[in-house]
Amino acid sequence: MNLHQFRFVQEAARHNLNLTEAAKALHTSQPGVSKAIIELEEELGIDIFARHGKRLKRITEPGQHVLKSIELIMREIGNLKRIGEQYSAQDSGTLSIATTHTQARYVLPEPVAKLRAAYPKVNLSLHQGTPDQVARMLIDEVAEIGIATESLSNYDELVTLPCYEWQHMLVLPASHPLATKERLTLEDIAAEPLVTYHPTFTGRTRIDHAFAQRKLEPRIALEAIDSDVITTYVKLGMGIGIVAEMAVRGMPAQAADSELVIRPLGHLFGQNVTRVAFKRGAYLRNFVFEFAELLSDRLSRDLVARAMTGHVADYEL
Repeated sequence: MNLHQFRFVQEAARHNLNLTEAAKALHTSQPGVSKAIIELEEELGIDIFARHGKRLKRITEPGQHVLKSIELIMREIGNLKRIGEQYSAQDSGTLSIATTHTQARYVLPEPVAKLRAAYPKVNLSLHQGTPDQVARMLIDEVAEIGIATESLSNYDELVTLPCYEWQHMLVLPASHPLATKERLTLEDIAAEPLVTYHPTFTGRTRIDHAFAQRKLEPRIALEAIDSDVITTYVKLGMGIGIVAEMAVRGMPAQAADSELVIRPLGHLFGQNVTRVAFKRGAYLRNFVFEFAELLSDRLSRDLVARAMTGHVADYEL
C-alpha cells in the first residue's frame, strides 16, 4: 500500500464516490484511480466501496474504518511537513486563514498587519466564505486557522475557542423617527423594512430567533453578506439596517451633521461570539500561535496548545 492509494480513496469519498471528479481533483486519470483503489482493497482483503458494475455505490462498514485510518495518516503526513517547515525556516512560510467577509474586512486587518511586521518572510493567504465553508477549508487543510461567528462549533473535527463578543447595531438615517427613540423594541424594528445579513452570515440566526420568539415577522427588504452594502442601501432609503458592531466602529451614535446614526441592539438580540478554530490534531507553527494571540488577548499560546491536545475545556468570555 502507498500514499497515492490513500489519497485516491480519500478523494473518492470527498467527491461523493464520483471517480471522474476525484481524478480531476488529483490531476490523474479515472481508470488509474479505480485501479489503485482495487489494488488497495485486494491488499487489505476487504471491499472499501460497494459497487454496481464499475460504479461506486456506497462506503462499506470496513471501508468506514479504513477511511478514518487514512484520515489520521494523511493528517500526520501534513503535520510532518509543517514540522519540517517550522524547523528549517522558523520565520517563513505561508499562513492560510479562512474567514467570513465581515471578519476579513473589519477585524483582521490590524492583526494581519502586526503578524506581517513580526514575520516579514511569512506569506498570508486569506480565504473568504460562509461559516460552513470556513469549517470545510479547515477540515480539508486548505487553511490552518479559521475565524467566524456561525457554525464552527458544530464540527467535531475542529477545536474551537471563543475569541471576542459583539452585538448587532441598528443603522438608520439621522432623520428617521426611530433615531430619537432612546430604547428600541422588536416591534419598532419589525414595523420597518429591514436591510441586513444573509441568513448564514454574521449572527443572522440570532436575529431571526429573537423575532420568532415574539411571533413577529420582520419585513426583509434586502439581504447581503457585506456590511458596507447594507449601509449603502440604508442611505438610499431602502430601509433601516442591522449590522455587526465591528462594521460601524467610528460611526457616531448621534451627530447633527451625520447622514446615518447607530443604535445598540444587544438588549434585543443578545451577544454574539466570534470563534477561532483549528483542525483537531493539526500541528501549529509558531506564527500560527502568535496570530491567535494577536486576535485576542484571551488566546494565549498555552491555552491554544492545551486545547489542541484536548486538555482544555471551552471557556466563557
